[in-house]
Amino acid sequence: MAAPNEITPPQLLRLIGTPTAPHIVDICTEEDFSADPYLIPGSFRHPHSDIEGLKARLGSSPCVVVCQRGRKLSQGLASWLRSDGIKAEYLKGGMFAWRELSQAPRIPMTSLPVQTSGQSLWVTRHRPKIDRIACPWLIRRFVDPLARFLFVSPAEVTAVAERYGAIAFDIEHSDWSHQGDRCSFDTMLDRFSLRTEALDQMSTVVRAADTNRHDLAPEAAGLLALSVGLSRQFRDDHQQLEAGFGLYDALYRWARDGQSETHDWPAERMT
Repeated sequence: MAAPNEITPPQLLRLIGTPTAPHIVDICTEEDFSADPYLIPGSFRHPHSDIEGLKARLGSSPCVVVCQRGRKLSQGLASWLRSDGIKAEYLKGGMFAWRELSQAPRIPMTSLPVQTSGQSLWVTRHRPKIDRIACPWLIRRFVDPLARFLFVSPAEVTAVAERYGAIAFDIEHSDWSHQGDRCSFDTMLDRFSLRTEALDQMSTVVRAADTNRHDLAPEAAGLLALSVGLSRQFRDDHQQLEAGFGLYDALYRWARDGQSETHDWPAERMT
């Protein structure tokens, strides 16, 4: 019988990338993590002994606790958190089980951006349309749920990045930008090792819409239309970003498990 506070790798994989995904807390020991320095997408490192610090970071949000094998460290901490009223589960089998799961991405620790006060900081050109909303969506859903994004005039992106210690993206001469015929969304998928079937399909649509190559994906025309319409609704880039997340949440679910569904008005109802 499954434990009441465990979650399996396939169950967790279905939640990652969605707006309702729980916080994922990696409490692998330093020795274990050094031997295998990879993270489950969206997770953050935290020492198992700092329970009060973790509770302050979680607040009332649910979480999944991950250790190397899903035994004493994660089970003990998950139960402790539950005794304090926090909905906590441990990952069955731990990182060992996650590594064995097909299509389960792992982010190299070396690719993660430097965080200040527990969040990464990014900056790009103002008035976003496609790539500059798709990339923040990817970062928030799969890399750093607390990431902050700044939108400034194109001429000031580099200077703002230097002054505030931010990462410039989707701008010329940035490491986090277009590479050849690929867009910034593609670059981030590669850098974060997030190439899954769903995200690959999604990246084709984003690339087609962002680079005006609608022959790559028929859905690109729809994404462009919705993106332009969204930009006309909001004067504030941050409000537009938050509204745009819903658009990319829907696109991700289509890419993950909705591509086979079609819709039409049944002809027999017309007679």
